[in-house]
Amino acid sequence: MFAKVLIANRGEIAARIIRTCQKLGIQTVAVYSEADADSLHVQLADEAYLIGKPRVAESYLNIEKIIEVAKAAKAEAIHPGYGLLSENPAFARRCEEEGIVFIGPKADVIAAMGSKIEARQTMEKAGVPIVPGVSFALDSPDEAAAAAASIGYPVMLKASSGGGGIGMHIAHDEAELRQAFEGSQKRAASFFGDGTMYIEKYIERPRHIEIQLLADGHGNCVYLWERECSIQRRHQKVVEEAPS
Repeated sequence: MFAKVLIANRGEIAARIIRTCQKLGIQTVAVYSEADADSLHVQLADEAYLIGKPRVAESYLNIEKIIEVAKAAKAEAIHPGYGLLSENPAFARRCEEEGIVFIGPKADVIAAMGSKIEARQTMEKAGVPIVPGVSFALDSPDEAAAAAASIGYPVMLKASSGGGGIGMHIAHDEAELRQAFEGSQKRAASFFGDGTMYIEKYIERPRHIEIQLLADGHGNCVYLWERECSIQRRHQKVVEEAPS
């Protein structure tokens, strides 16, 4: 059991983690930006440290500052919550380098799943069925058009590093695909710092079912049943329901 954990997140996410740690008798360290000085998670934690200006890039995404605070506070572990740095392999790797436990997947696992192209390649190697598409980066509208012709329209143009429906576009023909390519690529580069694009077959009226997996560092793994995520708006989930 850890004696002290730093929560590298904010708001309700951080507050929930802090309450759980309190029930377990674990001391907590909060981090906050100038805009969040009066937030609930700051008040609930045993210790709280200012890490930067209001912009997320200057505070909650500042890996070195968070590591610095964790070491100064003598936190044994960092819980990233979700969002922000939780899916950043560089952050998980820095924690490992500093001898701080990252409460989450190993850096190589995050890297494998963070890139949708690499995730497709990983699943192909494991023999898992995947949606028809390409498992390599498309560098131009010409490459995208050639890939779409081999798959068949309609197709879904996707950002490899994307999320939240950003960098996705449905194309029903080549003209629509070519028109969308550069715009989607630029948008992905702006939001994620990576404009890598690929294509999958667009499945019309699908059922979106997810199964959550939970594993520890000792080889134990369980699945937490399934949930229905089909009700979406602009490719973002609106309602998740369990059981499906």
